[in-house]
Amino acid sequence: MKQTFLLFAVAIVFLSSCKSRKYHRNNTQIEKAANKANPNFTDYNTLSYIEAFKGVAIQEMNTYGIPASITLAQGIIESGSGNSSLAKYANNHFGIKCTAEWKGKAYYKDDDQRNDCFRVYKDARESYKDHSEFLKRKRYAPLFELDKNDYKNWAKGLKQAGYATNPKYPDMLINTIEKYNLHQYDQSESEPDKIKREDRVFTEINANIPKETKKFAPVEITAPKQIINTTDPNYTVQKGDTLYNISKRFNMTVDELKSLNGLSDEGVKIGQKLVVVK
Repeated sequence: MKQTFLLFAVAIVFLSSCKSRKYHRNNTQIEKAANKANPNFTDYNTLSYIEAFKGVAIQEMNTYGIPASITLAQGIIESGSGNSSLAKYANNHFGIKCTAEWKGKAYYKDDDQRNDCFRVYKDARESYKDHSEFLKRKRYAPLFELDKNDYKNWAKGLKQAGYATNPKYPDMLINTIEKYNLHQYDQSESEPDKIKREDRVFTEINANIPKETKKFAPVEITAPKQIINTTDPNYTVQKGDTLYNISKRFNMTVDELKSLNGLSDEGVKIGQKLVVVK
């Protein structure tokens, strides 16, 4: 019985290692392709990021009614002004994940789960357009009744609809918009234009409702179940581990993991032993 358990544990570790190597190889290919396509890439600062993407944000606003200021602020916050690895290599500025209907390439990063699957776009503008598609859902429908220059209520409404769990998310958006004067790109609309825009958008939202689960539910990338040997409370930190994904694997919070191990910061080193049994 003990031998069978050990063999099973070894098999799980082997499969996990194989998957991690597969994801690493995939990401390396994506990164090489991105570097080849844009060999002279230089990091954005926030002002150059705004200049680069204000056009597509305004275009999406005029099509759907999402304030350009909101879209730009979300891009700044979620992509680190275009400098995150997801933005640089996957052209993904809004952290949109793979779904069952996604047929494009993928880039893997730790997020809610280890090696979560994120969409790769040929161009960052595609990411902006997909962001609009992502918002055209039943849960966000009331926002499209707002004026397309009402960035404050859009910011609050996104949080209320569950876009972000951070209670300060509306303040983050509003502060970013006002710090960089992003509301200068928002435009008012006449009542007839607003009615036409709402009719068009709500027709699309209603058509999306039967497909929402398939279109927006992230693909489950299930990590092999971690076998915990409770006779040995130590876990050895592996390459790619963070306190966050270790805590998830052992059904703990990061604070519990830090408290058990007397850690004062979020950093861990390869080979470090951690207590993981409460």
